Amino acid sequence: MLTLLLVHAVAAVLAVPLVKRVDRRGFAVLALAPAATTVWAGFQGPAVLRGENPEVVVPWVPSLGAELAFRLDPLSWVLTLLVGGVGALVLLYCGSYFHERDPGSARFAAVFTAFTGAMTGLVLADDLIQLYVFWELTTVFSYLLIGYDADQRSARRAATQALVVTTFGGLAMLVGFVLLGQQAGTYRLSEVVADLPTGTTATVAVVLLLVGAITKSALVPFHFWLPAAMAAPTPVSAYLHAAAMVKAGVYLVARFAPAAADLPQWRTTVLVLGLATMLIGAYRALRQHDVKLLLAFGTVSQLGFLTVLVGAGTAAATTAGIALLVAHATFKSALFLVVGIVDHQTGTRDLRELSGLGRRMPLLAVAGTVAAASMAGVPVAAGFVAKEAAYDAFLDDPLVLAGLVLGSVLTAAYSARFVWGTFWRKPGVPDSTAPRPSPGFTAAPLALATVTLLAGPLAPLVDRPAALVAQELPGEAEHLALWHGFSAPLLLTVVTFALAALLVVGRGRVEAWQARGPAVPSADRGYRRTVRALDRVAVEVTGATQRGSLPVYLASILLVVVAVPGGALLWTRPWPADVVPYDTPGQVLVGIVVVVAAVLTVRARRRLRAVVLAGVTGYGTTLLFVLHAGPDLALTQALAETITLVVFVLALRRLPPFFSARPLAGTRWVRIAIGVAVGTCASLFALVAAGARVATPVSLDLPDLAYEFGGGRNVVNVTLVDARAWDTMGELAVVLVAATGVASLVFHRRTGSTDQAFAPSTDPPPQAVPESSRQNWLPAGSTVDPERRSVVFEVVTRLTFHAIVVLSLYLVFAGHNQPGGGFAGGLVAGLALVVRYLAGGRHEFNTAVPVNAGWLLGSGLFLSAGTGLVGILIGQGVLQTAVIEFGVPVLGDVKLVTSVFFDIGVYLLVVGLVVDVIRSFGAEIDRQIDEGTQTS
Repeated sequence: MLTLLLVHAVAAVLAVPLVKRVDRRGFAVLALAPAATTVWAGFQGPAVLRGENPEVVVPWVPSLGAELAFRLDPLSWVLTLLVGGVGALVLLYCGSYFHERDPGSARFAAVFTAFTGAMTGLVLADDLIQLYVFWELTTVFSYLLIGYDADQRSARRAATQALVVTTFGGLAMLVGFVLLGQQAGTYRLSEVVADLPTGTTATVAVVLLLVGAITKSALVPFHFWLPAAMAAPTPVSAYLHAAAMVKAGVYLVARFAPAAADLPQWRTTVLVLGLATMLIGAYRALRQHDVKLLLAFGTVSQLGFLTVLVGAGTAAATTAGIALLVAHATFKSALFLVVGIVDHQTGTRDLRELSGLGRRMPLLAVAGTVAAASMAGVPVAAGFVAKEAAYDAFLDDPLVLAGLVLGSVLTAAYSARFVWGTFWRKPGVPDSTAPRPSPGFTAAPLALATVTLLAGPLAPLVDRPAALVAQELPGEAEHLALWHGFSAPLLLTVVTFALAALLVVGRGRVEAWQARGPAVPSADRGYRRTVRALDRVAVEVTGATQRGSLPVYLASILLVVVAVPGGALLWTRPWPADVVPYDTPGQVLVGIVVVVAAVLTVRARRRLRAVVLAGVTGYGTTLLFVLHAGPDLALTQALAETITLVVFVLALRRLPPFFSARPLAGTRWVRIAIGVAVGTCASLFALVAAGARVATPVSLDLPDLAYEFGGGRNVVNVTLVDARAWDTMGELAVVLVAATGVASLVFHRRTGSTDQAFAPSTDPPPQAVPESSRQNWLPAGSTVDPERRSVVFEVVTRLTFHAIVVLSLYLVFAGHNQPGGGFAGGLVAGLALVVRYLAGGRHEFNTAVPVNAGWLLGSGLFLSAGTGLVGILIGQGVLQTAVIEFGVPVLGDVKLVTSVFFDIGVYLLVVGLVVDVIRSFGAEIDRQIDEGTQTS
């Protein structure tokens, strides 16, 4: 089963180059993928009919219980045969349908092949979440196929409409899946259906499942999207809207009917909506002049018929439903393919303009007539067997039976209208002189028409899987057969054709009556009005809330924090019993300093003063870490705070020195109130979280686990580079993206170019200064304005720079057992570069770092990610540390952990980030200031 899905995926990937190379002949090659599915399913038939139900389960994320589960039982076996067989024939048909060198045929082939694979995965899935994934894949692929001709507004609108409606139903279905899975304790589809949970939650879940099925199979009131989807190419209609996608909803109903049919909500919904859809679709089909739209509304009607049968919850109805499922897939796909040939050869689908095609294209007329006869339920064809079984199943339910008979009367009438409108000669309309289709073009509809014709006499072949599907349902069903003798269903069939004949003979009067009849509310119009209303509401809400004010956005977020979790905190009041105000007097002193600095920060009018005071709060946090015996955290906090101060100071050069006079006094008090409320809530959250511990803290065992698992004594570093290496990888990727964004914004030119964002320098080389006129402690020190030079600063920088760099390297290699690590080492190296820049300016910085910042960032991420391969090569998990011990002459025993290379990658990435920030906020802003000065 996995191989089949992989074959479809590979075929979809190769479809574009294949079709571009061999043109339409590539469709025949792609047809091998669904054909292989059909052949495989055929070979699995004996095992399925014996009740063995082959299945494949592949663990995906064992710790979460996630797995890929596939199962082939009688219901999925029937659907797999239909999905694969019809898909292969339609792909062969596409080879003649598309014109030579059609620019869109390659993309169409790829998406269509991917759709056949997604549909195959859907009917084979035995996991609820996996079923939803394939369900939504069919939605996305159908959107692409319906909107194949993106230049047509109707195609774009129809594709969007189908996407919105079916995605809405899919999301509702997903909620139902989650509710059922949580209640059942498993997401295995077969296990959930075998023992469906009970209660209100399960009932709500089942109703949500029905919403998904109703939208997918275009039942009232969501039936409008399917006729609109006829804007798609005919092969799409023949497959998605006859044999595959719309059957997904019917399949879901049939899958859950044995377990849920006893629920009143299920039976009422299925019968009422199914019958309403059958009658409305058939009535609308009689009004159509476009034969493709006639078949579209006929498909809506037949889907309602199918839903009634497979969802009724009795063995007899389900048996009839499986028979109709097979019949509908064959006759309706054949009819759509016939219409595609008619449109392709004549250039029209209007039955008022078609005349004499039966004589012009006899083979096509035979295929279309046979398929239409099966759709009408004419004896011998598959549709007759299914309709007889349906009548027999509801003999004890007169109301439903009357609806089915009336729907069948209309079905027979529009089937005759199709044959008459497409192939008969009409007075006053010239006979068609369109070129005859090639034998290869008519092969697919002829094959499908033959299948639907032979499926009637061979009905016992369908009876066996149908009986297996229905075996869990109450009641007994009469076996499928072409002839059951003179019976009530046969009498109803005679009545059906007699009434249909009256409608056909008096079709003129019927059309006139329909034209004069009262207007029926249009679901499509209702959909458009609903969408317009939602758009209007979205515009109003967006205009009211998204005003471009950062203070408003921040205030909204903080007020929600105060109102929701803060309100819950005050409502429950889970205060801990034993609260210790402080451990040492030093904590109180540091806390007072932090509070005073915070208050002075918000009162400061100068921007630089506010930044420095905010830095005091950061360094106060560092002291708290020191007092709590967390040197590693304290080191990182101090370094990060220092880098942050540098960045703020560099950026402030492009801002006014003072804050504006705003906000006004009233607004200022509002902001103070919000700040106090948020600070109080955050403190209470921390207090409650710390006092809510009931289990033994994991930190007690971390020192021993860090050494056993990661080979290091520094718990923090081992956690970052080993136990939670995936988290660190994600954070590194975010840092890289942020650095790229910052550089792109700062280096943005009016022309929109940011090509120099990571360039080492955007300035010409500094002018040389005669040796006799200066004493250079730094290579580019003479490029600084003499009034801004500090010889003392240059000397100190010259003496300490290399020592600081060596210290940063020491922190990298010592961090696994001592305070340090790649992050801390990178920040120390970055501070060394900051000092070099402050002492010698941007030219000095470019001299010290003649490296592209992008190379440092990319190399760091690549090295950290590449470390993950080491674990795989030694047979362990990705990013898992390996400890290597070996002896070296003179040095003695050496112990090496592979996570040190991960730390080196972190080091390079942090250095690259600092280089990028200095080059953006420092060197580039320096250049812009100099240019502005020169210009003025």
